[in-house]
Amino acid sequence: MRRICAVKRSVRFPVSTALLRRLAYANIVANVAIVVTGGAVRLTASGLGCPTWPRCTDESYTTTPEMGVHGVIEFGNRLLTFVLVLIAGATLLAALLHRPRRRGVVPLAVAVVLGIVAQAVIGGITVRMQLHPSIVGIHFVVSMLLLLASYALWRRVDEPDGPAVPLVPASIRTLVRITVAASAAVIVVGVAVTGSGPHAGDADAVRNGLDPETISQVHADLVFLLVGLSLALWLALRAVGAPARSVRAAGVLLLVELAQGVVGFVQYFTDLPAVLVGAHMLGSCLVWLATLAVLWSIRERRPAPTPPTEAAARRETAAPVPA
Repeated sequence: MRRICAVKRSVRFPVSTALLRRLAYANIVANVAIVVTGGAVRLTASGLGCPTWPRCTDESYTTTPEMGVHGVIEFGNRLLTFVLVLIAGATLLAALLHRPRRRGVVPLAVAVVLGIVAQAVIGGITVRMQLHPSIVGIHFVVSMLLLLASYALWRRVDEPDGPAVPLVPASIRTLVRITVAASAAVIVVGVAVTGSGPHAGDADAVRNGLDPETISQVHADLVFLLVGLSLALWLALRAVGAPARSVRAAGVLLLVELAQGVVGFVQYFTDLPAVLVGAHMLGSCLVWLATLAVLWSIRERRPAPTPPTEAAARRETAAPVPA
């Protein structure tokens, strides 16, 4: 009787798979949004709108009228962090209440929560270090890792618990891994390009000392490599008769990369207007998510083998051994 009551209490507030998946997807959207708004902070030179952390000023946790629009912009971005925490916290709670609980869902939800907390701390260090480009770059890279964790959580929610089964030959899987590595390299070098450019977030913020033209050329070379790999991957998937979702994911990745490349070249040859730089930051998130979609599309999880029931196990044990 006690056991029955305990089970009833555990499912008193059931969480459906659909709700958990929506919450996981909301984490992806929210983390992209904070990248874009963080870019707006830097592009409007509002990086030190709140000159200290965790307070906005030495006397106040919130912005003051004397700080003007820059204080409002920077403080608004800080408030968005609390929205991310609420979404991630709700997702973790839903993962704990969801039945049947999928392996890996709760650890991924915990990783997202901890990642957002870490990002808040890194953001505070960024302010206290007067927007040093190395810390700003780490801030952006961690955002990409958070997108990875959020995407993995979203995809894991309604997958079975069986092992991941590859859907394409080993050579194609190797090409996919190389493409993922190239995509990550483009993002990291893009961070270095940003650290050498004019949009520092504040007029007095230092730059990383790299030659903007040289590091931009390296970035462009990596982009050409990534586009070439993605095109080769799309053609290879079609050639081996890969599942339609894999071919489609590779095609979407290629299109997003081409669009991002156009924005990148236009912003470079028009002296980096803030609007295009912001669009390029959004594009970086979309390229990374499209890359992850390709990685997930080349394998699938199948239901785990059902363990034999206790009665079946007893019958198997009691069966006579053939002479």
